[in-house]
Amino acid sequence: MNIPNTITDPGKRYDFLFLFDVTDGNPNGDPDAGNLPRIDPETMQGIVTDVCLKRKIRNFVDLVHGTGFDNLDTKDRYGIFVRDSGVALNTKIAAAAQKAAENENQSEAVKNKKKENKSGRTELCRRYFDVRVFGGVLSTGDYNCGQVRGPVQLTFSRSVDPVIPGDVAITRVAITKEGEQKETEIGRKAQVPYGLYIGKGFFSPMLAKDTGLDQADLELFWTALREMFENDRSAARGDMRLREVYIFRHEDPLGNAHAGKLFDRVKPVLKPGVEAPRSFEQYEVQVDGDNLPAGVSLIRLLE
Repeated sequence: MNIPNTITDPGKRYDFLFLFDVTDGNPNGDPDAGNLPRIDPETMQGIVTDVCLKRKIRNFVDLVHGTGFDNLDTKDRYGIFVRDSGVALNTKIAAAAQKAAENENQSEAVKNKKKENKSGRTELCRRYFDVRVFGGVLSTGDYNCGQVRGPVQLTFSRSVDPVIPGDVAITRVAITKEGEQKETEIGRKAQVPYGLYIGKGFFSPMLAKDTGLDQADLELFWTALREMFENDRSAARGDMRLREVYIFRHEDPLGNAHAGKLFDRVKPVLKPGVEAPRSFEQYEVQVDGDNLPAGVSLIRLLE
């Protein structure tokens, strides 16, 4: 499935809303609540954080480009800066700053905590896909490469209706070490029976220009967003599916309409008679794509 050319121009602004659901799984565990699914305690709506989804996008880019663990002298543009393992962030920052200094015949004077190293910042943007897309704090070590505001920003995703997080008992009968008595042990597995979630995102062409994000990067981001659940399967997460991505494209880089009013045009509602939804088919997604503001067009990513 190819990405439409209408959404790969990094000189345009895009506001996008996406729907995904989970069946009998834990979309995003809360470490402060025994890894139960995250919820809003007042409304009981489920929550999935932005960093949870960014992790899936980063992992997909890793799969596509096969970058594996970090290469500190890479010429590849698709490295991943924020990993759950591998080389420390400060080591990556130092390597990029030192490489930038070599390219510009600078001295070790670039190693200064107080002075921002702009050439190192540029090198980090060049090396790492997630820095170009999501930004990052690049001033945590001896080499101060400043901060990067990423052109792509995601919100927390929130379920359309309340969810009832719970856990089910599971048993283990296999012994783990020799000499251990074989006794059944009880464990717990957290899950949501069903939840349909809405996430929102924003793309800024001005920030894309600042980080060096190009058309290929933007196309890869849309591909990763579309495929983020397909290559992230686990027993704990159950059946997670992306249902649709609604992308509002603006001709004016500053925007032709407010994002909030555009998002209001997409409303998932329960079908009559459904009280406890257990499938996407029990929802009707009402989309008002007519009479859009001048300069705004609506593209569906999964069409």
